[in-house]
Amino acid sequence: MDKFAIIFEPQNLHLYWVGFWATMQLLAVSLVAGGLLTLPLTLMRVSSNRWVSGPVWLFTYVIRGTPLLIQVYFIYYGIAQLEWVQALWDTTWPLTWFKEPFFCAVLAFTLNTSAYTIEMLAGAIKETPAGEIEAAQAAGFSKWNMMFRLVLPSALRRTLPGYSNEVVMMLHATSLASVVPALYDLTNAAYAIYKTYYLAFQPFIAVAVLYFILTFALVYVFRLLERRFLAYLKPRAH
Repeated sequence: MDKFAIIFEPQNLHLYWVGFWATMQLLAVSLVAGGLLTLPLTLMRVSSNRWVSGPVWLFTYVIRGTPLLIQVYFIYYGIAQLEWVQALWDTTWPLTWFKEPFFCAVLAFTLNTSAYTIEMLAGAIKETPAGEIEAAQAAGFSKWNMMFRLVLPSALRRTLPGYSNEVVMMLHATSLASVVPALYDLTNAAYAIYKTYYLAFQPFIAVAVLYFILTFALVYVFRLLERRFLAYLKPRAH
């Protein structure tokens, strides 16, 4: 039997489907949670008050300065395995989440993607053209009204190209969830087939092709979004 044909056996296709669904859930939940965390922390990051911006700067500095794999290990094999955390699993509501491998992986991915997105968005806010600020001030916009109606929407649009790269990187980073036991992502699906049939290349080549397809799908979606929301930045035809 052709070794690649083993991949298309029903039981193995089911393994890939389960892994694909888990990977998509990890990516979607991490990006949504990271986005919700990013907006308030970005406003703190651009604050002129050091007591407000300093903790956020420290958070992004530490997260961006350490490998994501270490962060996953730290949360799942560190925090989640502490005796006092496990002792409160069934009695303290927030700590019950650490019983779930999925939550531990999502928490690591959420913190990681939010740290990078905060810096991207904060940079875009600081680079808002002075003419836009002056126009808003001339129109009588208050500070917060100007932030939420002008500066933040403009920064979000200009962050799209950089954020598309972050989303692709997070898609690839979901493969690190394979180090968490009982979390069945695409990489673990390939590893299960490897252990069953002793195939060193075929299962992982199939996963690489799936990631390749997903990557180009995401890139295509973001190109459409950029064409829609950044059309005003294109040079005008004479």
